[in-house]
Amino acid sequence: MPLLKSIKLKTPFWHFNGHLQTILPSLQRNIDDVEYKRERITTPDKDFLDFDWSCQNNKRIVIISHGLEGGADRHYCKGIAKLFNNNNWDALAWNCRSCSGELNKLPRFYHHGDVEDFKLVVDKAIERGYQEIALVGFSMGGAISMNALGTKKFPTQKIIGAVAVSTPIDLISSSDELEKKSKSFYNQKFFKKLKKKVIAKSKYIPELDASPLLNEQIKSLRGFDENYTAPLHGFKNAHDFYYNASVERRMDKIEKPVLILNAKNDPFLTEKSYPIEFVKTCDNIYLEMPKNGGHVGFCIVNSQFTYAEIRSLEFLNAQSSL
Repeated sequence: MPLLKSIKLKTPFWHFNGHLQTILPSLQRNIDDVEYKRERITTPDKDFLDFDWSCQNNKRIVIISHGLEGGADRHYCKGIAKLFNNNNWDALAWNCRSCSGELNKLPRFYHHGDVEDFKLVVDKAIERGYQEIALVGFSMGGAISMNALGTKKFPTQKIIGAVAVSTPIDLISSSDELEKKSKSFYNQKFFKKLKKKVIAKSKYIPELDASPLLNEQIKSLRGFDENYTAPLHGFKNAHDFYYNASVERRMDKIEKPVLILNAKNDPFLTEKSYPIEFVKTCDNIYLEMPKNGGHVGFCIVNSQFTYAEIRSLEFLNAQSSL
């Protein structure tokens, strides 16, 4: 019955609601002293992925997966890398296609169920000989991690556990939430970044038609998913994408220990992303729901690291035998 009691987070007094707890860390937080070494690999479809390593010759590694339109340079990825490096872990923060500062070569991008690309990341860690592999994913990255663990034949032998932070368990309801007028700030932030990438890509990939974006026929994240994310990644439409890429489809097949850390005031999530009844019947998936934290925020007073980062280390250290 792994429904965990949440402690009361001591957030900075100016982080007084879920929106500020989401927005302010992204604007104000800076993590120093993380020096990545980049490696580019060629994917089986002749594209590329960029991996950012922060290694100290440890026998265990944490693989860090960023959120939608994030990247390894985001404060939350560097926070995990720094904290884990300080505690005898190597770190690998990978960048989804077109999220490393350079657009990828093919029409496709990435999505919440992008298990094939994630397998290349895990394979690389296995190839390097790590004895233990842990996963930490934020928002979309948490969904990718959990979808991978729930996918048959995914290489989980060396994986000891995972933490999914601010993760939408059900994409349909989370999409509905982000389409609300009150959430247009977040919707447009993601949409404008994705729109810019498609327009830029269309200049060298003729089959990628950016005219609906240029003509402003598409004006929201859902419209983008309907016209680009879904067809570019083999889904019938946006609803088919949301349904089939949702963690909810594979959660009952996960056998490794997983901590879901979703704040109750997360502006992106609905009650369907707090699977209380499911975890009551599950032995290995833990759910923690702090009252505060926002979406990928979790800043706490007098700490360089966020509660999500500290909690990730605690949980994964408990799974490690090294």
